[in-house]
Amino acid sequence: MHDKILIVDFGSQVTQLIARRVREEGVYSEIVPYQKAAEAFAAMKPKGVILSGGPASVLDKDAPLAPKEIYEAGVPVLGICYGEQAMAAQLGGKVEGGHHREFGRAEVEVTEDAPLFEGVWRKGEKYPVWMSHGDRVTKLPAGFRVLGVSPNAPIAMIGDDARKFYATQFHLEVIHTPHGAALLRNFVRKIVGASGDWTMRAFKDEAIEKIRKQVGKGRVICGLSGGVDSAVAAVLLHHAIGEQLTCVFVDHGLLRAGEAQKVLTLFRSSYNIPLVHVEAEKVFLDALAGVTDPEVKRKTIGKLFIDVFEVEAKKIGGAEFLAQGTLYPDVIESVSFTGGPSVTIKSHHNVGGLPARMNMKLVEPLRELFKDEVRKLGRELGLPEAFVGRHPFPGPGLAIRCPGEITRDKLDILRLADEIYIEEIRRAGLYDDIWQAFAVLLPVKTVGVMGDGRTYDFVVGLRAVTSTDGMTADFYPYDMAFLGRVATRIINEVKGVNRVVYDVTSKPPGTIEWE
Repeated sequence: MHDKILIVDFGSQVTQLIARRVREEGVYSEIVPYQKAAEAFAAMKPKGVILSGGPASVLDKDAPLAPKEIYEAGVPVLGICYGEQAMAAQLGGKVEGGHHREFGRAEVEVTEDAPLFEGVWRKGEKYPVWMSHGDRVTKLPAGFRVLGVSPNAPIAMIGDDARKFYATQFHLEVIHTPHGAALLRNFVRKIVGASGDWTMRAFKDEAIEKIRKQVGKGRVICGLSGGVDSAVAAVLLHHAIGEQLTCVFVDHGLLRAGEAQKVLTLFRSSYNIPLVHVEAEKVFLDALAGVTDPEVKRKTIGKLFIDVFEVEAKKIGGAEFLAQGTLYPDVIESVSFTGGPSVTIKSHHNVGGLPARMNMKLVEPLRELFKDEVRKLGRELGLPEAFVGRHPFPGPGLAIRCPGEITRDKLDILRLADEIYIEEIRRAGLYDDIWQAFAVLLPVKTVGVMGDGRTYDFVVGLRAVTSTDGMTADFYPYDMAFLGRVATRIINEVKGVNRVVYDVTSKPPGTIEWE
């Protein structure tokens, strides 16, 4: 019953950000690959459409394009980057290559007033934006007018007010276009006229009804990883079906200090949810012995998690459904939309990939949500802030923060160093200012002097970033006094470490992960 925005994905690495910006306006949005856009458009009946960026060229043979139904349906359409070029080419304009490219920060000048700019940009003014293009529009389609220019894109913004078609050569969705979110708001709320009634409270109530309808009187088992996603999924399920739910917590020995006990306390004491605790550290560490490739580690952990979970599920017996904390980015990244950079998957997730032998139906109540939306839902469900506000902790846990071979001794060193680091962050009142922080045990040893003796021990790397979306990130600017305190504590209290370094690498737009 909610107003919806359909986002046609042409393969941009930041398409997810468009959906996030739209949802921040209280409007539900979905991303679909361009190959499936016609089908999705007919089924979804969106009130507006956004065409994403992408790595292709409209000049290529078989270039990805939007289905003609979208342009003929009478709904507002916004093209972004490649989306502008596709719109122009499909509607009778011209796109050319071979001109000077524009990547990174740029400046656009607004040459005409338009509904897209209302209350945000003014005619005759220049504004910073983020560009990423080689081709450019050189001839307008009939009915369009030029709304703005940049040094290397004389047709940087276009609009057809009668049909409510607008497009920009720059990326509105990234934080590097400072007013981009406001321009998207104008499109979604003013041009499209979406009502903005999609809230977490509404989602919770609708999700509970959906779970009850899907599950009926059946039994459900839910795999807990120790993270926020699976915990929120489990509590939501508990609200919906009560004692029909049993949770299985596979403790693989790769968690942070005290994580297992926090999960057990939360579910057994606070919610009284039936919980099976599987202590599987030896099984996982034996399987990971000698493994150094990070991708092999991820896949080994993912497969083993399913195997262990399957054994426990058989012991429980009678369960028809398996619940997972799958999120929307997991769904998107596990589908090859265009063959472009966005197909990189998070291989530690088992998104829709249950072994056929388990013969269970999936329940994924969070698969429409982003991480920040899951946190909002957790608060709506009453989960403790200390739990829902925790920094993201990927499924493979400490395994991907221990480059090289994994051993119990190395994990113990890393776990203690990480605990000290997070403790000092909390003590300094910085935890909520940081999006994610963690320690890494580097696969090198250095010679050092402690007191009157030489040491030959590991180096611990510290990472802390700020982010609003998880797609881009900047290192957190600690003062040296803080870093000195953390380094001194780790070196003094963690046997096996004689050096601490801080990583000041930023995460540029479009990269998937940095762990």
